[in-house]
Amino acid sequence: MTTISLFGILVKIIGAIVIAFLGVVIGLFYKGIDRKLAARMQARVGPPIRQPFMDFFKLMIKENIVPQNAVPWIFNGAPIMALVSSITILLYLPVGNIPPLLSGYGDIVLIIYLLTLPAIGIVVGGFASGSPYANVGAQREMVMMMSYELPLVTAVIALGWKLSQVYPQFNVFSLAVINAHPIWGLVGPLGFIGAILLFITLAAVTPGELSKVPFDAPEAETELAGGILVEYSGRNLALFGLADAVKTIVMTSLTVALFFPYNISHLLALSGVFALIANVLFFLVKIFLVMFVEVTFIRVAFARLKIDQVSFAYWVPVSIIGFLGLMLIVLDTIIV
Repeated sequence: MTTISLFGILVKIIGAIVIAFLGVVIGLFYKGIDRKLAARMQARVGPPIRQPFMDFFKLMIKENIVPQNAVPWIFNGAPIMALVSSITILLYLPVGNIPPLLSGYGDIVLIIYLLTLPAIGIVVGGFASGSPYANVGAQREMVMMMSYELPLVTAVIALGWKLSQVYPQFNVFSLAVINAHPIWGLVGPLGFIGAILLFITLAAVTPGELSKVPFDAPEAETELAGGILVEYSGRNLALFGLADAVKTIVMTSLTVALFFPYNISHLLALSGVFALIANVLFFLVKIFLVMFVEVTFIRVAFARLKIDQVSFAYWVPVSIIGFLGLMLIVLDTIIV
């Protein structure tokens, strides 16, 4: 038993290292694609797709400057906290037909809590830097974080509630269970419309979670000279860049797991390792398409919002859309 337990722990550790490495690499790669596509949509050439990798290695060899007024251990620890928490979420996300490395009762609730840690890390780092620009940026980040939590939780609760009505014996707040039972096959016409509204809600939350235009008020280069990250450089700034890349994969993967968990191997009549490869590649295509819709297209189509506009957008229209989606799913269940 001891040998089996040690072997299981060793497998988990190796799996976590592999997932962390792939999450960072794919995140940086997709970040490069996002920048290239956004540039093309704006009639620009844009940087090469490998640019995020080049930026990371360049920052890693530059001097890591800690401001004189900063709290050093907090200032240096915040980027590590943001990156580690982002990578931890990856361990709970299924990839194609590969189950998550970690799962358990209510892990979707844990994921929601973990999603706040990178934002908290960047807020703490901003306050610890001693810069007035970073201070304003940190305050904006806190306001935005409090604003998008409600619609995010509404979307997750609606999916879990519907699953509990159909399969009361299941652990309905496990992401693996939700991933195995797509919402689209559990609802009627009203619920289908409600599910679409919930997807729209999550799509609106994603750029806020990632602090992308139009919800990038905490950084706002033209107003705050970089805002919350203005004092960061070298290794610390590189780690924040990695955390942003990994969180992009996290948010897009979460959308896929909640709304588009389908595989393609059965359509191609594949089995074994070929089915595994096909499903993983299909998963990568899905998160790319989700990234394009939720991140690239939105930040090209809209201008930056002021922080009061961001707060209003999440508390009123986005929350209303989420609650309407929840009500339609409830009505669909009652009518059926």
